[in-house]
Amino acid sequence: MIRMKSWPVTLSAMAVALMATTTVVSAQSAKETLLVAGPRTPESLDQEYPPTEAGHEARRNIFERLLVYGTKTDENGAMVEDFSKIEGALAESYELGPDNKSITFHLRKGVKSAAGNEMTADDVMWTFERGWNMKATFQWYMTQILKIDSFDAFQKIDAHTVKITIPNPSLLLDRLWINNDLGIIDSVEAKKHITPEDPWAARFLATDSASFAPYHVARYAPGQEVVYEANPYYYRGAAALKKVIFKEMPTSANRLAALQGGSIDVAEWLTPREIALAANIPTVKVWKVFGNYTHRLEMNNNTPPFDKKEVRQAMNYLVSRPDIEGSVYMGTARPTKSPVSEIYPAYTDEKFPYTDNVAQAKQLLAKAGYPDGFKTEIGYRTGEPIEEQIAVILKTSFARAGINAELVKLPSSSLVERYSKGTIPMYFIRDMAIVPDAAYVSNLFINSKSMVNYSHYKNEEVDQLINKALTSTDVAAREADMKRVQELVIDEAPWVFLFNPGYQLAVRTNVEGFSWYTPNSNSWYDFKKK
Repeated sequence: MIRMKSWPVTLSAMAVALMATTTVVSAQSAKETLLVAGPRTPESLDQEYPPTEAGHEARRNIFERLLVYGTKTDENGAMVEDFSKIEGALAESYELGPDNKSITFHLRKGVKSAAGNEMTADDVMWTFERGWNMKATFQWYMTQILKIDSFDAFQKIDAHTVKITIPNPSLLLDRLWINNDLGIIDSVEAKKHITPEDPWAARFLATDSASFAPYHVARYAPGQEVVYEANPYYYRGAAALKKVIFKEMPTSANRLAALQGGSIDVAEWLTPREIALAANIPTVKVWKVFGNYTHRLEMNNNTPPFDKKEVRQAMNYLVSRPDIEGSVYMGTARPTKSPVSEIYPAYTDEKFPYTDNVAQAKQLLAKAGYPDGFKTEIGYRTGEPIEEQIAVILKTSFARAGINAELVKLPSSSLVERYSKGTIPMYFIRDMAIVPDAAYVSNLFINSKSMVNYSHYKNEEVDQLINKALTSTDVAAREADMKRVQELVIDEAPWVFLFNPGYQLAVRTNVEGFSWYTPNSNSWYDFKKK
């Protein structure tokens, strides 16, 4: 009887205690969990996959690099990269050879992946070997930027030292390893997923992660969500946010409504109009950084009629940039007048001639053999209202010269596939060059040998000047050559030059730690919740 009487009291006390504990845990869990909504999940988690905005953000969080830039605070209070300072990351220190033809990395000891495996030179060498043999992103950087022609360039010195020797001097030999695409893989974990048909664990790394980064992927559901969980062994200390849940929410208006309603903490890629609305919501903070973007309409220069310079020039003369800047961007963007970002050294816009001039466009089209215009297609991504708005405006603008442009709306992965294979004549790309160097930018976007020169632009003088700059240590000569490159490219117009839209992020006011990096992707390690 005593037990029977005391049991309800004990049970009640336990329930109260459990509820109190649950409340504490839930509050703590909410403080350690970030809910993010963006237009799309990454097409792949593998850093060998062609770079996209969604992919860059995943790479920023699930791969760690050998080196990083130092940071500083900009005029708006945002933490941004300081290009004048290079610091160690997975490499605690490094040494450049006196001739700028070698770099030696001294790896940080005690670094562990989320799987608990300690990093050694074997992980670095396997990452290099994998990238070299997959013949995609890594190999392109090595062969096109550093001019490496053999894997013998990579050498393991000891368990914590790796050396790379290149055939020609390069001012980019250290900066390149800050690149978002050159993370180091936990080879012990990745090798568990190797098969005879898949010797480099490509299937596994397309949908999962194995690295020494602040986060690892706990769930990857393309088209739905990505769940990141903190690496408890991260060498800089475990992240304040233990879990980041990224939800695919294609409609930007829905992202704004969810942010205002408090069901998410961060809304990515809102339209300029929505950013203006968000700035007036008391519970929302909007961060803005001008950044390094180029948003452009690329033309396949191998495909008629865009194989003729006059046609490409005409397309640029049919764009009313002030109208787009006002009606679409609401004054938040700046016109792009060069293939090189205006925040990078050696940028020039002195030779940019294009204004809204229908008569000039018609003359050029007639000269090219298209006096009555032509039919074409413009591809743009689903979940991108800005691209859709610009596409509609351009369709009307191009029609003034008899150009009938069909608008083709595609999922991002489908559009990437089509322009990678050269099967769509015109398409939007919003991209950036991660390394702040005009030769790097030019090599990335307009060198005819570049894997991401989807426009297939080719000019022998441009290629020669770029290749010369990549192996030159003469700063003044490099700058002069890069200005000449910009002049040639602007004249030959491989793209319809549009805008740098900047980068904006809307967050709840209890979210702190916004930072900006050249890939324009959020680093969740920097964030925390009050």
